Amino acid sequence: MTRTLLMVPALTLLIWPMAAPRVSAQDTPAQAPATPTPTQSTPATQQAPAPAADQTADEDIYGRKKKTHANDYKKWVFNVGGGANLGSGTTKTFVRGGGGLATAGVARNADKYLGLRLDFMWADLPLRTSALQLAQAPTGSNHVYGVTLGPILNIPVNEKYSGYLLAGPGFFHRSGKLDSSTAVAGSTCNAFWDWWGTCFNASLPLNKNFLNESENQFGIDVGGGVARKVWGKTEVYFEFRYIHAAHNKVTTDFKPITIGVRW
Repeated sequence: MTRTLLMVPALTLLIWPMAAPRVSAQDTPAQAPATPTPTQSTPATQQAPAPAADQTADEDIYGRKKKTHANDYKKWVFNVGGGANLGSGTTKTFVRGGGGLATAGVARNADKYLGLRLDFMWADLPLRTSALQLAQAPTGSNHVYGVTLGPILNIPVNEKYSGYLLAGPGFFHRSGKLDSSTAVAGSTCNAFWDWWGTCFNASLPLNKNFLNESENQFGIDVGGGVARKVWGKTEVYFEFRYIHAAHNKVTTDFKPITIGVRW
């Protein structure tokens, strides 16, 4: 019995060193992994500098001059002018040159070179003495109103000079009046009455309506001009055009020569 009691403390001393490390490893709380120390700080977001108090509207936030994109052409161009016209074609046979001319127009430019122009014109077509003799009339008058619309091609040359070309369709109304005539109603028409446009079945109307003429005609208008700046955006221009209109084989041809002002 005594021997057995002596062996218990001895076994205890042998088992304790083996159990102690195992208990210590289980009871020690786990530690969180250490946060790695950053090698460099995150760069801060760069912000644009605040505009200076004295910054003007035409400067950016850095004080640099802003680029402007001003048009180097005028969007709208207006023109008025006057001059004379020269006869052409069959019209020249019965109308003498030098009749008065008045015109006004407006152009809308799409860019520096191309635009669309609308024109109104009035032209006097004075009858020749030979035409009055064919009409057997002492005096008479004749004139034409016209409206044309078409593209205009601008040709810049330098800061002062420029040119342009234009073409397009037009509507023309020609009217005239003879004060009197000794021509006999129902007689055969001559060349003047054919151009005058009052013949009916190759004869003069019996109701004597041949003293007055009224013709609505469609035609073409082509021409061009040169312009020179004289003050600011105001220009003086010289223009030459050719107009041909017709209806039922009755024609009107003339060449307007115009001097005017554009702005």
